[in-house]
Amino acid sequence: MLSEKDLQQIAQRGISQEQIETQLKEFETGFPFLRLEAAAAVGNGILAPSADERQSYVKAWEDYKAEGHRVVKFVPASGAASRMFKNMFAFVDADYDVPTTDFEKKYFNDIEKFAFYEALNQVCIENEGKDIKTLMAEGNYKAVAANMLKKEGLNYGQLPKGMLLFHKYAEGARTPMEEHLVEGALYAASNGEAHVHFTVSHDHLEFFKQKVAEKADGFAKKYGIKYDITFSEQKPSTDTVAANPDNTPFREADGSLLFRPGGHGALIENLNEIEADVIFVKNIDNVVPDRLKPETVEWKQVIAGVLVTLQKKAFEYLRQLDSNPTDAQIAEIAQFVEKCLCTNPKNNKVDAAYLRSKLNRPMRVCGVVKNVGEPGGGPFLTYNQDGTVSLQILESSQIDTNNAEYMKMFTQGTHFNPVDLVCAVKDYQGKPFNLPDFVDKTTGFISSKSKSGKELKALELPGLWNGAMSNWSTVFVEVPLGTFNPVKTVNDLLREQHQ
Repeated sequence: MLSEKDLQQIAQRGISQEQIETQLKEFETGFPFLRLEAAAAVGNGILAPSADERQSYVKAWEDYKAEGHRVVKFVPASGAASRMFKNMFAFVDADYDVPTTDFEKKYFNDIEKFAFYEALNQVCIENEGKDIKTLMAEGNYKAVAANMLKKEGLNYGQLPKGMLLFHKYAEGARTPMEEHLVEGALYAASNGEAHVHFTVSHDHLEFFKQKVAEKADGFAKKYGIKYDITFSEQKPSTDTVAANPDNTPFREADGSLLFRPGGHGALIENLNEIEADVIFVKNIDNVVPDRLKPETVEWKQVIAGVLVTLQKKAFEYLRQLDSNPTDAQIAEIAQFVEKCLCTNPKNNKVDAAYLRSKLNRPMRVCGVVKNVGEPGGGPFLTYNQDGTVSLQILESSQIDTNNAEYMKMFTQGTHFNPVDLVCAVKDYQGKPFNLPDFVDKTTGFISSKSKSGKELKALELPGLWNGAMSNWSTVFVEVPLGTFNPVKTVNDLLREQHQ
């Protein structure tokens, strides 16, 4: 099935023949649905700390940073913003000229509220010889939208989300990239330095670097810190081969294999290369203006405090396991693993070897918000490959929709995953874990796509906060809805939280 030319193409990407054969097999067999125990809830897998507890967790985090640990803020920022503007692309191509849908009317009625309004007005004057108000008064709405989307205008249809103007300030509008630099200074700085890492696409890398170079010094002076800002790209070796509907390799017109990015799960490789004790992970578009940041900052400190408090205890117990623990110590450690790390042994034998396997692994604390119907995954108690039950973040694609009981758990789940993680990635002897070792490879996902009018099957790797972190110790903390403000469409920027 694979020619000599195919093997050369595969090798050039740093992928083995065995990996490709495994992927093609996965197209045939698919991936098993996960077995669920329950949707996590407060009192059953989700912590809801009291005001006093929150204070003590914030103090634990401040104490931890004061000890000189290296903290990094990791921001997945690779995606282009094209999906944000789907409705406006449709308007530009529509067979009518005036705003017709509710979405289009909202956009144009409130256009002056967008942080990018001044920049858009300027390019309209340059390209059309008229400002936005004049163009709209003349009924030329499409020129306004086109100048926002197209390359000769703001090029927002192709730029990454991190480079769009999101929020207005007296001193000028800010991008999400800038808001993440500010967040880094407010809760992730230690030793007077904030380490921020962006994963970006190759096409946008230089633009990102240039913008960061323009903005970082101003924020460094404002917050009295130094920045260490780094970048990485998704590795070609994490791309996956595409298949035809009959599961044979999909080929381009020239006969070469088609490779596609493996989804955000590929970023486990990037995360693995970060030198840090603790890593915050948060999506590029989940940012708020300064007036709303105090709540975000407090809760980031809370979940980080929960993490370092649990990690300290886990390290103590691992040292006990190194020196012939007594039966009483084994019982105490087992209680910690089950109650505090929410890992139920089920039918596994609870001995020193079992406890070590559950303690000596990466740890993450995830903020979860009350479910308000946003699309995405949620927190569940799920069966693992070894028969234990632990906390996992699941997407709808991992759940058997024909199982009425599971669907009830999914639809009636009280909480939602906003991608708000803080991760501990070193062991109790200070050595970094090799994070790819903790991926559950059976949690990938197959979707239907098309290329040049031909149908194809695409394979996504286990998601970064789903299967890629399956074999981590996981703890969920309820955080306020105010800490979750994603921007999925351009009109989301008109919400009060982004004004």
